[in-house]
Amino acid sequence: MLPHPTIDKLYALRLHGMLRGLQEQQAMQGADQLCFEERLGLLVDRETMDRENRRAAQRLKKAHLRHDAAIENLDFRHPRGMDKSLILSLASCQWIRNRDNCAITGPTGVGKSYLACALAQKACREGFSVLYARTTRLLQDLALARAEGTYNRRLFELAKTDLLVLDDWAMAPLTDQHRRDLFEIFEDRYDRHSTLVATQVPIENWHESIGDPTLADALLDRLVHNAHKIRLKGESMRKHRMQQEPQFQPPDSASTGPLAVETAAPSGA
Repeated sequence: MLPHPTIDKLYALRLHGMLRGLQEQQAMQGADQLCFEERLGLLVDRETMDRENRRAAQRLKKAHLRHDAAIENLDFRHPRGMDKSLILSLASCQWIRNRDNCAITGPTGVGKSYLACALAQKACREGFSVLYARTTRLLQDLALARAEGTYNRRLFELAKTDLLVLDDWAMAPLTDQHRRDLFEIFEDRYDRHSTLVATQVPIENWHESIGDPTLADALLDRLVHNAHKIRLKGESMRKHRMQQEPQFQPPDSASTGPLAVETAAPSGA
């Protein structure tokens, strides 16, 4: 067993992974046959893994992802135009290292938001900072920040985030202030960090949805030209899941014992 002073020192130094590694080695058969360097290497690996897991958990918490999604849980069997090779390529996160963007479009229910969150979750696991937001909610938050005097600080936080996920992009009418806010966001992020947008609106209709032709040109130039495009199609996954689930069938009253006896009373009774 570890002496208590050693345990206390490991706690004081916040070497929780190393402490768990020592406890695991004590319970492991044959651990005493390893040399000192091998056991020390295992302890360092355990501490490193523990710290990486904690940091990944913190990044996921700050990301505020809408879905608890993962690339490993994506359903490629459902016919919705999902290119598996492209998705797995994006899962490497090289596009984020290259400061590229990504656009996911398709009808409602095909899994745009889930796919966006799965890619964002993988980015968190790879060490990137991530923030998920619905576009309308983000614009409301910026309006509130402007009123509170924290607008510039909020823009700075958005600008330094490695991956910004904007869901429901270009689906609601934009005011002049909304367009200027979006321009500030994309201008700060252009060629510095990556942005992922998910929407029902096809890319060819974004210019019209934004409204102002000049700002639309500026926004889309910073968003679309270096974007990886995923076009989903097909029926709603929600509808598909409902069809796969067993439906509740009420019991047939004519076949149940007590009711059948009661309703089949002899004539003249």
